[in-house]
Amino acid sequence: MKTPAGKECRYFYGDYFRGRTVEECRLLSAPGQKWTADLCKTCPVPGIVSANACENMTLRASVGRPVTAVFQRRVQVTAYCQKTNRAVAEPHIGCGECHPIPPIFEVKK
Repeated sequence: MKTPAGKECRYFYGDYFRGRTVEECRLLSAPGQKWTADLCKTCPVPGIVSANACENMTLRASVGRPVTAVFQRRVQVTAYCQKTNRAVAEPHIGCGECHPIPPIFEVKK
């Protein structure tokens, strides 16, 4: 479903049937995680989901304030690979074990 920022995201839910205006982020459904529509503008989740479709990778999101943007709230994402049982350093790329890079893209020495 399209977010208020215009990006396609599988975790966003909007119910507009017969005048309803229910919007929520189902990735930030934990208690204490207050979602607002302005978080969708800078959220990295739609980019991660479109770049990496690995079924073994799970995403966890939290709302925080980075050091560089003290007055703004941002979505911070961590990824975990269930196949290799370890944290994923770069969620856009993945862990490297589930989907190895094809030999055509490897750099030859």
